[in-house]
Amino acid sequence: MTHSVSSQSLGRSLAVGGVGLALPAAALADTLGSGRYMVDTALLFTLFFITLGPLKLFGPFAQATSKLSLRELRILALKSAGIAIVALVAGGLIGRALAVKWMVPAGALQLTSGLIFFLVALKGVLAQYEAAPRPPEADTAPAHPMKIAFPMLVTPYGIAAVILLLTMSGDAERTETTFAMLGLVMLLNLLAMVFVRFIMRPGFVAVLQVLAAVLGVMQVSLSIAIMLGALRMLGVVAPAA
Repeated sequence: MTHSVSSQSLGRSLAVGGVGLALPAAALADTLGSGRYMVDTALLFTLFFITLGPLKLFGPFAQATSKLSLRELRILALKSAGIAIVALVAGGLIGRALAVKWMVPAGALQLTSGLIFFLVALKGVLAQYEAAPRPPEADTAPAHPMKIAFPMLVTPYGIAAVILLLTMSGDAERTETTFAMLGLVMLLNLLAMVFVRFIMRPGFVAVLQVLAAVLGVMQVSLSIAIMLGALRMLGVVAPAA
């Protein structure tokens, strides 16, 4: 029972810390809101790794699969990763098409992404001051790939990042690179799920918890920086001197 609560707490902490890591990377994409995104391949990978990568996955997945055999866990991980990558590609392409059709400017997309990051970040910060949750009742239902894919793998802020980065793609080559980085991150997710029982050892969990705590204090202010950059792109706020 204690392990179950600890896994939930770790999952929430790592998701919060992961957003904290994503924010400075996103802010680097356009800190002044000039409308010119200098997103190289490394930054693409960083954004996808933090918003869709395994940092948020370890605790919840370990808890959901604690009663499965290793073979069952691997099959579940493969199916979940497959569903997630199809959903992300389809959602990204549909979102980009709608953004073009509706003539949504890049600044509005960045503002929307920043707002989602802000809400997730604020929720995580406030959660640190809430009373400890009651231990959940044992879930006898078998883990289902859809429940793993949504929302463990496919997060709302991850979808926002995919749509934003695809919309920023200026040509077919950049779009291919974007999908390649997305695929690489989903491969890392698959490996994280397959080896989650090895990773979730006390020493490694403690390191992850400390990392999440350190990063959490910066997330709200950095999400505001993203929104300010978007407002500068839209001409609402004057560029920084």
